[in-house]
Amino acid sequence: MAVSKVDADWSWPAGERDPQPVEVSIVMPCLNEAATLAACIQKAQSAIRRHRLKAEVIVADNGSTDGSRAIARGLGARVVIAQETGYGSAIRAGIEAALGDFIVIGDADNSYDFSDIYPFVERLRGGSDLVVGNRFKGEIERGAMPWTHRYIGNPVLTAIGRIFFRVDLGDFHCGLRGLRRDAYERMGLLTTGMEFASEMVIKAGLKGMRLAEVPITLHKDGRGRPPHLRTWRDGWRHLRFMLLFSPRWLFVLPGAALFCIGSVTSAWLITGPKTLGRLGLDIHTLLVAGFLCLLGYQLIVFGVFTKVFAMREGFHPPHPVLTKLMKYITLEVGALIGLALMISGLVVLGAAAWTWRAANFSALDPRLTMREVIPAVVLLALGVQTIFASFFLSILDISARKTPFLQGPVTRRLTQSQGDSDPSVVEASDG
Repeated sequence: MAVSKVDADWSWPAGERDPQPVEVSIVMPCLNEAATLAACIQKAQSAIRRHRLKAEVIVADNGSTDGSRAIARGLGARVVIAQETGYGSAIRAGIEAALGDFIVIGDADNSYDFSDIYPFVERLRGGSDLVVGNRFKGEIERGAMPWTHRYIGNPVLTAIGRIFFRVDLGDFHCGLRGLRRDAYERMGLLTTGMEFASEMVIKAGLKGMRLAEVPITLHKDGRGRPPHLRTWRDGWRHLRFMLLFSPRWLFVLPGAALFCIGSVTSAWLITGPKTLGRLGLDIHTLLVAGFLCLLGYQLIVFGVFTKVFAMREGFHPPHPVLTKLMKYITLEVGALIGLALMISGLVVLGAAAWTWRAANFSALDPRLTMREVIPAVVLLALGVQTIFASFFLSILDISARKTPFLQGPVTRRLTQSQGDSDPSVVEASDG
């Protein structure tokens, strides 16, 4: 796609390389931003000229119908068409078309001042992998951010992100940020919507990248229409993504809490009814406690499954404790542990049956017998869950290198170690 040669300092026609390579690519996602796009491009060009940057401006268009593309081309920006709809899709399309080693991203609604991008470039030059603007350390102009976003949405989601992922940033969702190309390639970003901003920060934190902040000013956007952001829908998408990428907080910690509560309550009630203030607790509470044990254990197992899968797929870095445990807790070990739990449950259940036999199989007092039956059933269920969980973990542990059918493309070549010349090569496809 041809690019107009507006200023030799920052733009050149397609196919004609500048004597020096592009250092900075400024990417603006765009969807019907004709009212503000020109101002954003001109501010970016001003920064490029003022700081003598070897840079380009890319407008990643996501289906505009208001002439935004023509405005961008007229000002010498490169226009990249994002085929898939969504904020994240537009940014990814722009980054993948960029020529620079450093990429600065900002919304095209004139809420961010592109003439002030140089601090981002400085920090990228200094070795930072991801630099995020912080509107709360800078300035938020009156009317630039709804109070629900300023005092509830952004602070709460940022706090959750800091706790879940131990990322020391004060504004997870600022739309003005910069990153290195090699960092982008290592992130493996996948989302298409507004949660793309969270994914970028979370994956940078999980992969141990160097993060930095720049205080910025958030201006009131100049579009004169409602923003593309939808408060509740997009807020939930950010929160959902954080939960999905944190099995510890989604599964393990709630599961451990339920399991501990159930276990302690069961141990307390197994010897007889108890009173807690005005409450009388008996076998009904014991039954609920047994259910909490099962539910908590299942959540913990789900958390382990999720973490192992995320590590295998490269979403999460290896966890040192879990990696070490996986070397010792094999299928056989897990099956033996499950079998031991089942045998324990059968022994307790046998004791209950013996008590019943001693009473000539007549009706028994459930307040006594259920104190044996409930723990027995819980132990049996835990044993069965442990055995099948061990089998499932073993399936997750199968390496894709040893199983070509697990490798990505729909059509792939299966080869032996001798290479493609081997006559045993066959074509395989999913079906």
